[in-house]
Amino acid sequence: MDKPTHKLSLLFICLGNICRSPAADGVMRKLAEKEGLDLTIDSAAIGSWHIGSLPDSRMRACGRRHGYDFSHRARQVSPADFERFDLVFGMDEQNLADLRRLASTPEAKAKIRLMADFLTDHPGQNSIPDPYYGDEADFEFALELIEDAARHIVKRIKQRKEL
Repeated sequence: MDKPTHKLSLLFICLGNICRSPAADGVMRKLAEKEGLDLTIDSAAIGSWHIGSLPDSRMRACGRRHGYDFSHRARQVSPADFERFDLVFGMDEQNLADLRRLASTPEAKAKIRLMADFLTDHPGQNSIPDPYYGDEADFEFALELIEDAARHIVKRIKQRKEL
């Protein structure tokens, strides 16, 4: 009899859970489905400002132009998420610092990753910048970076390489 396999779980975090992290959630879901990967995927916010809200309308429009459905409802990350998820991806260094403060154990801290560390087509880019105060080009750039990192994460999962 085969041993049951663990279903890998990924959580994407940004400041408000209305731009970058719901986009990462949606992109990763689509890529995982396309590649036949059975993953648990979610996203959450550092702050509580937008709990229950849909993603920013500009990010939803950007996603639609690229064939994505960003319809996640914002929620705030909690200490319990470090128990529920195998990996927690922050979009920038401030997200990482906030997540490290929230993580209560060395095991929880070890689950935290910077999404930009998985970029392959954007050398030197060290974060997924927040497009919230920008224009359409900023949303397009954020989505481009998210797609780049997500492709590499999926590739590493398929190759069973450490993330």
